[in-house]
Amino acid sequence: MPTTSAPGEPPSVTMGEEAYGTVRASAALWAGSSVLITNRRGQVLLQRVSYRPTRLLPGGAVDKGESPARGAARELEEELGVKATVTRGLAVDWVSPTGRAAPPAQRFPGELLHVFDGGVWDDERIAAIRPAPGEIDGIEFAEPAALPSLMSPGDARRVLSALRARINGAGPVLLEDGLPIAPTVLDRVGVLRTARGRHHLPFHAGPVPAGLAVRQSWVWAFAPDGRVLLLFEPDTGASCLPGGTTEPEDGGDPLATAVRECREEATAELGDTHYLGYLSDAGPCARVRYAAVLASLGAAAVDPATGQTYVRVLATPEQALEFFDWGPSEAAEQLAAAHRGRAALGIPRAVHPQPVTEIVRPTAW
Repeated sequence: MPTTSAPGEPPSVTMGEEAYGTVRASAALWAGSSVLITNRRGQVLLQRVSYRPTRLLPGGAVDKGESPARGAARELEEELGVKATVTRGLAVDWVSPTGRAAPPAQRFPGELLHVFDGGVWDDERIAAIRPAPGEIDGIEFAEPAALPSLMSPGDARRVLSALRARINGAGPVLLEDGLPIAPTVLDRVGVLRTARGRHHLPFHAGPVPAGLAVRQSWVWAFAPDGRVLLLFEPDTGASCLPGGTTEPEDGGDPLATAVRECREEATAELGDTHYLGYLSDAGPCARVRYAAVLASLGAAAVDPATGQTYVRVLATPEQALEFFDWGPSEAAEQLAAAHRGRAALGIPRAVHPQPVTEIVRPTAW
């Protein structure tokens, strides 16, 4: 039983209970909760508030005796007029005393800020939002890459880290001033820090009409576990499926384009293939899509077309969509086609979600 000590001394087994409590209280931190909500395009819900020039996630201080999850649900109702049960954590951020530009009068001691997953909201749920008058001036949905220009630096880092954790599917992450203490490949590459390409193009499951030029050919390359190959640009974090622009050497065959581009970009060899359809683009032209068996990956090499060596990862098809802005209906149609192709190739559906895996060594299946 602790018996002796005085306030100001380090905690020890000889410290009395009252003194121990005094020391712990002197090291008390603030506690806060916020909620990450996205729309069907993967854009993040932000609040414009009356008391700060930068945008915020829904959330706020945790009340005395209140759990972080209950605090998050309460703030959603108070700020947006929406009742919701918050059950899934994405991140816990240690915001250091120097990690926030707080007024000196606040004597900011540091904060443990919990980020919860509010899920993907459809148009009906978004329309039901009623911002609290006098506090919330309005809401907006922002592209992930736009967050640093809309939020404070620490808030933007935290939201991007939490969003990557949600996509990665490996559970909540621990952050320090918005940065993960154990970065994943998504964090190291910095995915979503640059604008996602916006391609809201209609998908057609049939053959390319005669007379419509094929400009590009891209592949959903499936590993045996049902995940697909994705490529990340190392300098920007931008994502792409393997594939690219047709060249004269392809002889007008879009499949030859897909096979060549996979070799050049990712040293990837394809097995059986299955035609999925095409996207119609302005010009007019077609952008063809295939599903294929990913047979092997060689050592990473420089892509002769871009001069860079892509970071190669395996992700579920559903995770892959998070890195692109293809439009909700367009993305859903292409995802359904990719799964039809996967089934036709005899490949099982991947367990979703699961951690995104970087492929750093030559691999054959």
